[in-house]
Amino acid sequence: MPSDQPSDRREILVTSALPYANGAIHLGHLVEYIQTDIWVRYQKARGHECYYVCADDAHGTAIMLKAEELGISPEQLIETVKAEHEKDFGDFLIEFDNYHSTHAEENRILAEDIYGKLSANGHIATREITQAYDPEKNLFLADRYIKGICPRCKTEDQYGDNCEACGATYAPTDLTDAKSAISGATPIAKESTHYFFTLPEFTDFLKDWTRAGHVSDEIANKLSEWLDGGLKEWDVSRDAPYFGFEIPDAPGKYFYVWLDAPIGYMASFKNLCDRENIDFDRFWAKDASTELYHFIGKDIVNFHALFWPAILHSTGFRTPNKVCVHGFLTVNGKKMSKSRGTFINARTYLDHLNPEYLRYYYAAKLSSSIEDLDLNLDDFVQRVNSDMVGKVVNIASRCARFVTNGNDGVLAASITNTELWQRAVTAGETIAAHYEARDFGKAVREIMALADAANEYVAAQEPWKMAKEEGREADVQDTCSLAINLFRVLMIYLKPVLPDMARQAQVFLNDDLSWAGTIEPLSNHKIEVFKPMVKRVEKDKVEAMVEASREAAPASPDSTDDSAKKGSETVEALADEISFDDFIKVDLRVARIVAASHVEGAGKLLQLTLDIGGETRQVFSGIKSAYKPEDLEGRLTVMVANLAPRKMRFGISEGMVLAAADGTGNNEGIYLLEPDSGAQPGQRVT
Repeated sequence: MPSDQPSDRREILVTSALPYANGAIHLGHLVEYIQTDIWVRYQKARGHECYYVCADDAHGTAIMLKAEELGISPEQLIETVKAEHEKDFGDFLIEFDNYHSTHAEENRILAEDIYGKLSANGHIATREITQAYDPEKNLFLADRYIKGICPRCKTEDQYGDNCEACGATYAPTDLTDAKSAISGATPIAKESTHYFFTLPEFTDFLKDWTRAGHVSDEIANKLSEWLDGGLKEWDVSRDAPYFGFEIPDAPGKYFYVWLDAPIGYMASFKNLCDRENIDFDRFWAKDASTELYHFIGKDIVNFHALFWPAILHSTGFRTPNKVCVHGFLTVNGKKMSKSRGTFINARTYLDHLNPEYLRYYYAAKLSSSIEDLDLNLDDFVQRVNSDMVGKVVNIASRCARFVTNGNDGVLAASITNTELWQRAVTAGETIAAHYEARDFGKAVREIMALADAANEYVAAQEPWKMAKEEGREADVQDTCSLAINLFRVLMIYLKPVLPDMARQAQVFLNDDLSWAGTIEPLSNHKIEVFKPMVKRVEKDKVEAMVEASREAAPASPDSTDDSAKKGSETVEALADEISFDDFIKVDLRVARIVAASHVEGAGKLLQLTLDIGGETRQVFSGIKSAYKPEDLEGRLTVMVANLAPRKMRFGISEGMVLAAADGTGNNEGIYLLEPDSGAQPGQRVT
């Protein structure tokens, strides 16, 4: 990693994943943008040239259909959503150097240029594929736009690849009474020519690239499953009608949104370069000595660490120094839920709470790993009040008036407790290293330890008592001046996290809170009258925010207060009676999950490799909403071992794992059945 010292001035370009222009920003999105903003602000504070760009991801079928539903053009929709996104980001103090849109001329030119180079290099292939087609809308249908009756449990209104009621996975052609979710028409099969990026040709390059420090070892290990399993050509085209850029020399064919979306990073930066007279090639040329970092969520790693570097490598552009991957957000230990009021939009939060509360809480829990971050609302209230108010601001609020009233606001000429001062200044390099490594939680812990030491010093000196004693005026000024200087050091370290509080501190201290060089104390320096910088979090405001986010769960036709009875009735309705002879034909076996991974193109599936006692089976299971792949590996479960293999569009599924579901159809209550720890793979379940 390049040095972060000011003497080694770095040139850095940073991006966050592009939010889709089809909905509001929520607190889950903000994990990434706050993380990235803190890292960028840290780099700028250290004196580096650092640019942070982003854009709305504005193309695709979903945008086209949403605009049609609203009775407006796609251009009007994306313009409106972009303005809302920019307002939300701005109010959360996320400071982009440029925020653009993928539906921009810069992106069209770059997408056509990159596609042209891929084609000229022999990395675009064409072939006929057969897809479901809506004859009324004249539109090819992705699986999510096909609904019908589940072939297994007979639940109606299920999507084309997975049943939300029983978890079954299947091809759209397996659905009974399949209909287009858009028009209600019965889909037909239709052929079309599609354009493919020849990704498998880059396997050796990607094996080296993913092991060269560009992603964490944890991510590299997951990517190796794709690489070792054999990459597939990537479909980069879509048929009209489609909202996006038309492929040159291919009428009626459009770039798939995931082709031009990452190119949007380049386009947003190009827009900034043209406006600010920055050399674009200095950051994107193949031999560039500058640095490039992408911050993304773990759900889109394959696009950023396989497809994207391969495209850049083929077309003569530089690849990222690092793809920085974070986990998802849970609230109170569970997936965000509209019915519980924990699916909270950015604007709803801002209607009730200070954005810096959330910035601080996220920072206190963020690390460089891909572990999920939990927003525990009780802990949120306690930690913000304890740290921001009770520790940091408390130092200045307790001591400022003694300097203001007793010495006309001028700090003492020297530092009396040099050991405490040196401890605070010396800690800066450790804190800087944590920021650089994206281990913000460790940085915050170091900062709060210094805050504790400063508060302990003030409490031990008791300047409020000294001020009442004759002849101790100088002692009061020395104590409080050191405390104010320690507060300043803390705010220098916290400035990337709390930019608005830092701005207030700058006014109070008459100082710019610079971290670009060695931190020296403010001596014989005039400060302003202290004004409160942050209020305590009020729990009733948190509760009001949750209530404002809550959506009532839809009533069931057979709703009853007896939840146990309702569950029983649901099971009876779904399961036909079978004989004992039929039942004993089912071969249930203990299985150990030796590998688990996401399935490309499937929103609800995980691919499991199961050990059933000297034999391994591959099973596709619709449990993605409930489990992270890495949490499943090594666990025992129960599988149906004598189920006939089933060909799916993702591969062959060689059995079925057993899981319990809550019956609501919302995938919030899926639980794998798990035998006791003493069970062994291959044992029969009786």
